[in-house]
Amino acid sequence: MNNKGILLETGTGELEILEFIVNNKHYAINVIKVKEVLDVDNLTKLPQTNPSIAGLILCRNEIITLLDLHYILDGQKQDFKSSKTIICEFNKIKVAFKIDNIVGVHRIKWEQITKPDDLSTNSLVTGNIVLDDKIILLLDFEKIVTDINPSTGISEDRVVKVEYKDRSNIKIVLADDSALIRKLLLDTLHKAGFKNLTMFNDGKQALDYLYGIYENKKENFLEDVQLLITDIEMPQMDGHTLTRKIKEHPVLKRLPVIIFSSLITDDLKHKGEAVGADAQLSKPDIGELVNLIDTYIGNV
Repeated sequence: MNNKGILLETGTGELEILEFIVNNKHYAINVIKVKEVLDVDNLTKLPQTNPSIAGLILCRNEIITLLDLHYILDGQKQDFKSSKTIICEFNKIKVAFKIDNIVGVHRIKWEQITKPDDLSTNSLVTGNIVLDDKIILLLDFEKIVTDINPSTGISEDRVVKVEYKDRSNIKIVLADDSALIRKLLLDTLHKAGFKNLTMFNDGKQALDYLYGIYENKKENFLEDVQLLITDIEMPQMDGHTLTRKIKEHPVLKRLPVIIFSSLITDDLKHKGEAVGADAQLSKPDIGELVNLIDTYIGNV
């Protein structure tokens, strides 16, 4: 499977999901993360490794770690013979996931994805999708990988490296659906000296807030907000759509927008450029985020 050419128009409020099955349960992944789907019949097992890691596979002369979703989701280990495998790229790494079968690709709207309720917010599910009278669980693949190896994502050790100076007068809006990322962003920016932070867990909430500021302040809206930091993948409204709506607004377009996402890769950067993002940064590079903010606040 090759995802080039899928959803060429960015910021439409739509995404394509790949539905797949593991242990008779239906799950989904955003197609934008998928490099290809293939059958794998070679596996090199690793000694004394995390039980979630099935081993290493060779794909087009590239060595990729294969994670066993059977074990990750249900605690069941299976003997490896041949495997249907999803190869993904995010957080600047490639990783493969062992599954049972592929159901198909569906185009849906972000607003069709509902957030997990408070009882399941710590699970590996970032959203629930009702399709064809069944519930499909949208998995948090970044959390799966980061739980196995924290160095692949945002972690506390990245937070302490940020240099402090007084930035308390700067007002920033942040949108990210991950409670973990929101906390780490908050901790990082506080350590850097930012105090005036307004956080939302989806793009629609952030946009409504910005529209409200505009209604009150009109051309002077930058008195109340100087910068937006947004994730891409969020229920209700994704970061690309949020950015496009801001940059198409006759006044709010002056607001600098930084897209901060695990999906910032060489292949996908053009999507953020297409909607007018001022800057894009991959989530592991949290230290660079403060430098970017300083750069764009100076231009406001």
